[in-house]
Amino acid sequence: MMHINKNFSWFITGILFAVLWASASTATKIGLMAAQPLVIAEMRFALASTLMLFIAHFILKQRLPEKKEWKQLMVYGFLNISVYLGLYVIAMQNVTAGIGALAIASNPVFIGFLSVFFLKKKLHYSIIISIIVCTLGVVCASWPLMGDATVSVAGLITIFLSMLSYSIGAIYFSSRQWNGLSLLTINGWQTLLGGLFLLPVTLFFYRSSGNHFNGKFWLSVSWLAIPVSIFAVQLWLRLLQLNAVRAGLWLFLCPLFGFIIAAWVVKDVISIYTVTGVLFVVIGLLLSRIKTNQGEARPGD
Repeated sequence: MMHINKNFSWFITGILFAVLWASASTATKIGLMAAQPLVIAEMRFALASTLMLFIAHFILKQRLPEKKEWKQLMVYGFLNISVYLGLYVIAMQNVTAGIGALAIASNPVFIGFLSVFFLKKKLHYSIIISIIVCTLGVVCASWPLMGDATVSVAGLITIFLSMLSYSIGAIYFSSRQWNGLSLLTINGWQTLLGGLFLLPVTLFFYRSSGNHFNGKFWLSVSWLAIPVSIFAVQLWLRLLQLNAVRAGLWLFLCPLFGFIIAAWVVKDVISIYTVTGVLFVVIGLLLSRIKTNQGEARPGD
């Protein structure tokens, strides 16, 4: 009975994570109907960081960061929040919700590739093949959408740059010593600091006429802040605790759920190109797991 309950918990946690994580691109597209991209991002960061830090320090009584941990949080927040999510929300103006979910799902492959340079990992052939296959998948799914300007080359380049920053940030995070600082505290402070670093850029480009703080705006911001930034991240950490190696398998469902949610909510078109692109990305992710299965990568790499 305990084994059944554990498997059921694993399944429910994984499905919820994949759905919530994949929903971020559609929620962003809804917000862009009402406001400028960086305004959406700033409100998301403010709401998410306030809730996380309140829970961490006032409810759970967790300690504050100390000494060099502040510097690490600043660097991580700049890479993982300011640059990554700043570029991501800008890119979503020029790509569909489904394409956004598809591109972000291939992040683990790029992390594996960059680990070769930053963490001196061995370059396995599967990583090179995975990058090529995942990139082909995104391009394939995007190809028919470029003709009607639903997806632009500039949008794809921007989203790949955002993925690069995310990957470098993930590697930086895994290579630092955090001295038992809780993950909720790290997530809360890096989100707050990253939002503060991005604030001058947001204010410089702010146009009051481009922002309407209506229902769509607050629905988008609330969803991105709470179900995505808080719950999806905590579910992911739970999956890593249960089984760090198998946790990555749930990433394969993110492209599928991303397109389903986008088609349902914002009426993205699903074509043979879409299906082929998703298959390419899933295959690319599977190929990237060969390295892990052969014991050449640690959980979380």
